[in-house]
Amino acid sequence: MEQDRRNGFSRRGLLRGGLLAVAASGVAVVGFAGTASAAAVNLGLDNQGAKRVQRWVLTMYGYTGRIDGALGPNSWKAMQRFLAPWPSQPAPYKGAIDGVVGPATIVSLQAYLKKFRGYTGALDGRAGTGTQAAFWRFAYSNPAV
Repeated sequence: MEQDRRNGFSRRGLLRGGLLAVAASGVAVVGFAGTASAAAVNLGLDNQGAKRVQRWVLTMYGYTGRIDGALGPNSWKAMQRFLAPWPSQPAPYKGAIDGVVGPATIVSLQAYLKKFRGYTGALDGRAGTGTQAAFWRFAYSNPAV
């Protein structure tokens, strides 16, 4: 079984899990075989974890999409609204609310996760295993709705 040396993921395991590709930045690009929907960026979350995030941004930040477990552009637009400036946000997201999970979105998410969810890594804009683990804690710290 071929391993990606940068992050230890098995490519066969990624494909079995429904993942279609892994971006060069280490961010998992998730899509489900046979669907016509845009690729989603779940940052290591399973389907249930992504649904929990979608339910949370639905109630708090104007997400209007389906609760389908695939964090697509509409999910990330809501997350960017959450990460935008608010009191005590350590590194507010200041970019366009466009649903693109680029370095600015990741840095703001990492800063939030560092302050509130135990992330200990650098604010480097790369969603590595530490960022993904903290995002998992974030997803599962919110009550299931």
